[in-house]
Amino acid sequence: MSIPTNSGKDVTVVHLVRHGEVENPTGILYGRLPGYHLSELGRRMADRVAEHLASRDVTHVGASPLERAQETAAPIAKAHGLDLDTDERLIEADNVFQGKTFGVGDGALQRPGNWKHLVNPFRPSWGEPYVDQVVRMMGALNAAKDKARGHEAVLVSHQLPIWIVRSYVERRRLWHDPRKRQCTLASLTSFTFLGDRIVSVGYSEPAIDLVPAHLRAGATPQKGQGTAQGKAFGA
Repeated sequence: MSIPTNSGKDVTVVHLVRHGEVENPTGILYGRLPGYHLSELGRRMADRVAEHLASRDVTHVGASPLERAQETAAPIAKAHGLDLDTDERLIEADNVFQGKTFGVGDGALQRPGNWKHLVNPFRPSWGEPYVDQVVRMMGALNAAKDKARGHEAVLVSHQLPIWIVRSYVERRRLWHDPRKRQCTLASLTSFTFLGDRIVSVGYSEPAIDLVPAHLRAGATPQKGQGTAQGKAFGA
């Protein structure tokens, strides 16, 4: 979409970045649990994103309070000489399966104790309502837009909240097949504002060569890895 240069309104870009790969050898759904840091590969992904954005007019950097998001955002903020702002609204979606294994091929769907949490995929019944995620993520986007008005902002968050707010802006239904989210590790979902209105959404993957093939957008999760890499419920 072309943006008129004589509109008299500021053009601001807010990039939502998904964090890099996380060290998770036990393969649990870590959700909002503390203590989950970037792996060595994840740190390389974070550095790659920082390099990708180094020449951009970034004047604000924010992140979810979780370690993996903070560690992804740190080199971006450093590259621009900025302090890193923590925004609770960017946190991972709440999930009743947090701390458990819940992946493709592990039998989770056959456990009677889980059935009550899986009755309504439209809300969803296993965690934070999609509408609530939209509200907080739009709040974070608008706050960053105001702080970086006329420039660019970077916010590091998590797969599911990023995908949900993008779906909302692009007027798609919020319930979806998790395997089809276009939100690969260390990817950028970029919202361009003209004044206070979002006029376009872009997507890029500056670290795609570092992302294992089975973790890329649209890839089929491998048995036993659905939870470890957050393919089912976000990460």
